[in-house]
Amino acid sequence: MADKKRRKPPLVADRRFPLGKKPTATKAKPKRKTTNKPAARKRAPAKRAKRGVFARLGGAIRAMFAWIFRLIWAVTWRVGLVTVLILAGAVGYIYKDLPPVEALLDGRARGSVTMLDRTGQVFAWRGDQFGGVVTAQSVSPHLKNAIVATEDKRFYSHFGVSPRGVASAVRINLSEGRGPLSGHGGSTITQQTAKLLCLGEPFDPRTGQTEREYESACRRGSLWRKAKEALYAIAMEVRYTKDEILTVYMNRVFLGAGARGFEAASQRYFDKPASQVTAAEASMLAGLLVAPTRYAPTNNLTRSQNRSGVIVGLMLDQGYLNAAEAKDAIDNPAVLSSAAAARAGGYFADWVMSSGPEYFTRNTTEDVIIRTTLDQRIQASAEEAMQFIFQEKVKPGSKAQAAIIVMSADGAVRAMVGGRETRVTGAFNRATQALRQTGSAFKPFVYATALELGASPLDTVIDEAYCLDIPGSGQWCPKNYTHKFRGAVTLADALRDSLNIPAVKTSEQVGRELVRKVAGDFGIKSDLALGPALALGASESTLIEMTGAYAGILNGGSSVTPYGLIELQLLGDDNPLMGAGGGIGERVIQTAAAEQLIWMMEKVVSEGTGRRAAIPGWQAAGKTGTTQAARDAWFIGFTADYVTGVWMGYDDNTPLEGVTGGGLPAEIWHETMIRVQEGLVAKPLPMRAPIAPTVVQDPTRKKKKRKPLGAVVDQVLRDIFGGNGGGRSPRRSDR
Repeated sequence: MADKKRRKPPLVADRRFPLGKKPTATKAKPKRKTTNKPAARKRAPAKRAKRGVFARLGGAIRAMFAWIFRLIWAVTWRVGLVTVLILAGAVGYIYKDLPPVEALLDGRARGSVTMLDRTGQVFAWRGDQFGGVVTAQSVSPHLKNAIVATEDKRFYSHFGVSPRGVASAVRINLSEGRGPLSGHGGSTITQQTAKLLCLGEPFDPRTGQTEREYESACRRGSLWRKAKEALYAIAMEVRYTKDEILTVYMNRVFLGAGARGFEAASQRYFDKPASQVTAAEASMLAGLLVAPTRYAPTNNLTRSQNRSGVIVGLMLDQGYLNAAEAKDAIDNPAVLSSAAAARAGGYFADWVMSSGPEYFTRNTTEDVIIRTTLDQRIQASAEEAMQFIFQEKVKPGSKAQAAIIVMSADGAVRAMVGGRETRVTGAFNRATQALRQTGSAFKPFVYATALELGASPLDTVIDEAYCLDIPGSGQWCPKNYTHKFRGAVTLADALRDSLNIPAVKTSEQVGRELVRKVAGDFGIKSDLALGPALALGASESTLIEMTGAYAGILNGGSSVTPYGLIELQLLGDDNPLMGAGGGIGERVIQTAAAEQLIWMMEKVVSEGTGRRAAIPGWQAAGKTGTTQAARDAWFIGFTADYVTGVWMGYDDNTPLEGVTGGGLPAEIWHETMIRVQEGLVAKPLPMRAPIAPTVVQDPTRKKKKRKPLGAVVDQVLRDIFGGNGGGRSPRRSDR
């Protein structure tokens, strides 16, 4: 029983057959009756086949894409690797040629000229001024932060190129209708520094390329140039630290008004080093980077201050300033130093630059210091006088111009105004460049010649109808301004009232060649007229020549060369390279003749055509001048301290309306001199009154008449030369 219970259950296969029977050949099963099935069941095998086709097709497509991807990846990483190796090679090639950072700080092709006035104060700059090396550590933190906030807020995080910045710049350029590379460049500070270095290409004047052309080529914005710039920037990032790159940038960037680098700009605009600028000053300096000429505070202070406010906002947004500091910077914007605000002596500085040696002025490669004769107080006086007369006495809209020169008796120029626009640089200087007819302002040299020959201011000449035959031109008959005749007049009266006929007669009697010589010796170097109209100022001259010639009369009869340069030396060198290039020269007429001429010219101001120039409490002498059709009007005169010349007219020679030398020019002279003489002690002029002839009352004899000028001159020439010596220069014992 137990065994039966342990018997294993039959296998499944065994259950299929009765016990003890073997399977036999399979009999064909009877055909089952088929029934109609739905159509869907009949098509099922076709559907499964279709799905299999799609599956195989999808697999093939996936395989194809996988193969393409593997192919692209295989090509891409290889090309990428090759590209990276090429770029690395290019960067390495640039890297090996990068010099030490110290060699990159001053890359100017030209030097600078700093001008000091007579007291040693800076008043003007020319050329490319470099104030000295600054570093990212030595400048004011406000300045460093303002630069980064303005130009490249990711400067300390990128590798020299900012793809984000480039993409943003391209988007802005396209939205504004420009080309993708035109306008905003998206350049980092590193890229800008690379551009300042011209990608390592130094300026070479031997190529014939000008500095302007060189700088223009360095600023090209082509795609190829941009690519080279990017490579150079990356190489700089590898070679230098961030602060070293910023240091190069701060020392080389142009910041307007000839300032190269932030130290020069800080000194020029604020008269302080870059290490001491405030947040307001730093933001104004950083604001110059986008457009140095447009935003230069010397061109438009308000515009520069508005730009500074934008920079302050950026510094606030980026956490460089807190709200209180930003408010203080906006409420108290930066202002210019006194020298930068005044821009004193623009015309004067241009004249010094043009008259000095070219290799130390216009084309200097060194940093030069020039001490000059300029007196800023007198310069301001002349500018104020000019503005006052044009505001008060000239109709609005008038295009008339004027020029003023003030100098000492030795020719040291103290002030120069070359036109109505006083704060200019490089403008046409009417005081030194305009050749204009002198008119009656030339007459003192006619009478100087006569006095030198022994004539007296009290000698007489007949003012009457007078004509001369000019070979090749016919008869010439001078006329007085009033078209009237005065009869017998003294030389002093003829000069006082600016009579033309007596001046021509005197010139002809002493010899016009001698008049030409005296005028030339006094410093009038322009071509002088050959005919008798010489005496009436038909020749052209400049205001500085005429004023210098009058200075020769004031100093006692010696010639004068006007000068503005006192001393020139290189920056850092205590030994001057050159001294003054002008001053008193040789004697032209005797002191007695000069003093008598001054006496005659004093009558012009106190009694004659120049009465509007008179200064209460001061002796003054001078001469008016008006040319034909009033195209030029002059007044040149002096006190014991200063000689001042004034010219007025139109640049295109349009006649002045109702203006003579005794009118507006005399008034400009008056306004200038009352300001110049303010605070000074009045001094008498060095003049000598002529000795009146003594008449002895003898009833038995007839009253002796004074010899006319012609007889006096003839007698003097006979005494000196023997016979008729007319036209020859007399000997002068004190020449």
